[in-house]
Amino acid sequence: MTAIRTEDLTYVYSPGTPFEKTAVDHINMEIEQGEFVGVIGHTGSGKSTLIQHFNGLLRPTSGKIFINGTDLWAQGTNLREYRFKVGLVFQYPEYQLFEETVYKDIAFGPSNMGLPPEEIQKRVIEAAQFVGLKPHHMQKSPFELSGGQKRRVAIAGVLAMRPDILILDEPAAGLDPKGREMILGQIKDYHRQQKNTVLLVSHSMEDIARYAHKVLVLNRGKVAMYDDVAAVFSRAKEIEAMGLSAPQVTRIFMRLREKGFPVSESVYTMAYAKQELLTMLGKGGERDA
Repeated sequence: MTAIRTEDLTYVYSPGTPFEKTAVDHINMEIEQGEFVGVIGHTGSGKSTLIQHFNGLLRPTSGKIFINGTDLWAQGTNLREYRFKVGLVFQYPEYQLFEETVYKDIAFGPSNMGLPPEEIQKRVIEAAQFVGLKPHHMQKSPFELSGGQKRRVAIAGVLAMRPDILILDEPAAGLDPKGREMILGQIKDYHRQQKNTVLLVSHSMEDIARYAHKVLVLNRGKVAMYDDVAAVFSRAKEIEAMGLSAPQVTRIFMRLREKGFPVSESVYTMAYAKQELLTMLGKGGERDA
């Protein structure tokens, strides 16, 4: 079943003024339930504008957006209900923390859903555990925590609503490598266990290559590519022409291939690279390696 579908989705900022800008331009796309999709594009490509349509924060200038088969802006649609079904974690979400305690911040979403106290407590504890928060954190002010812990509190607040679709806009931005790996690993584990739909917006091609199943590439407000990770990164030259950079390991293997080595053009992770090199060396290659 399709989780997200758009029909000629278009969004124009400041229409009819000298500052008019088409940020999303007649996008037609489908994302199936259970997919883990990486969303990439240069600054100004329309990534943030597009994802804000998926839970109704922005209303299309024209076109339609369907979530689980329902037109979000059709008459009679309960938009509030769908905002709980589509959880959106903004870039630097810790700036949105505001409650007195970590517990209250995580509980804010489930409380707005009108759930009974025992269900709220269950969800808060479950979400906190999932992102690695400890019991002693729960009664602390979120502002006493480290940057990485604040990030986990903000993500837990969205997970506690148990959204069908989880969208994260640069969730690891500004974190050190250890914190980055921890956050993204937890998101991957969440997807594996819950089998929901996840969209990860990131400028890091390495992160997208490592965690996503499919890649959505935006360029100037349009969908330039949408395919499996290997298929997208095999078009590294096209990606670079859009002002993006393919994963470093992909660029290395492009150079090897250009020099005549019989390696795949769709290498995008270190594990894949290792296997490809071992295979080539086992065959002897076309040149002296």
